[in-house]
Amino acid sequence: MSRWSIARLVAAKDLRIERRSKVLTNQVIPFAGVTMVIFAFALDAKSARTEDGFVPLLELVAPGLVWLAALFSLLLLVQRAFAIEADDGALDALRVAGVDPVAIFWGKSAALAVQLAVLDVILLGAAVLLYGADVPAGGLVLLVVTLVVATCGLACVGTLYGGLTAGFSGRETLLPLLVLPVVAPVLIGATRAVESALGTGGVALSEGWPWIGLLTVFAIAFGVGGALAFGPLIDEAT
Repeated sequence: MSRWSIARLVAAKDLRIERRSKVLTNQVIPFAGVTMVIFAFALDAKSARTEDGFVPLLELVAPGLVWLAALFSLLLLVQRAFAIEADDGALDALRVAGVDPVAIFWGKSAALAVQLAVLDVILLGAAVLLYGADVPAGGLVLLVVTLVVATCGLACVGTLYGGLTAGFSGRETLLPLLVLPVVAPVLIGATRAVESALGTGGVALSEGWPWIGLLTVFAIAFGVGGALAFGPLIDEAT
């Protein structure tokens, strides 16, 4: 069986578990929604001064809040995915059975990326409803590309560090300490790119594409590096 076939089976297995457990729909999405509402209360309806005049503060910071909520939710998804593997010994069983760790990494990353993509779309919708963010037609392509590239990068990082911490006690607190500093480039790049796509504060659409380059490099680096390091890391951790 080819590596891609094994990756598809691993991804299908993880998505089947999610469909049956409904953790994304019953826990993670409500958590993300509550987080967005709390941000709205925290920042109130104040206005910020920009080159174009005064703009509602929530509308101005909406891109950053969307990605902050996505990062917090990512931690829940990763912890849930690898808690199942650790409790049932499924990850050990796959390794003992000689399943290619690169295929495991790609499969789990793909399943995580699908869940994150759904979450990102919902968070953007929440930003439009709660924060008054506007999505111009001219920025749709940049917005979609940003979501795809940033989601792939986050999924690869989450899978890599989820596997690393799966065998440790206290992994619930260790995972955020390891992941959040690493994904800072994604938070910055994705926020700037979405600002350009939405035209937040008068930011030009063309200013967002260079950030796509940063996000692409990040996704490729962790996609390739994570696939190579995943096997040795989980061997050491389990």
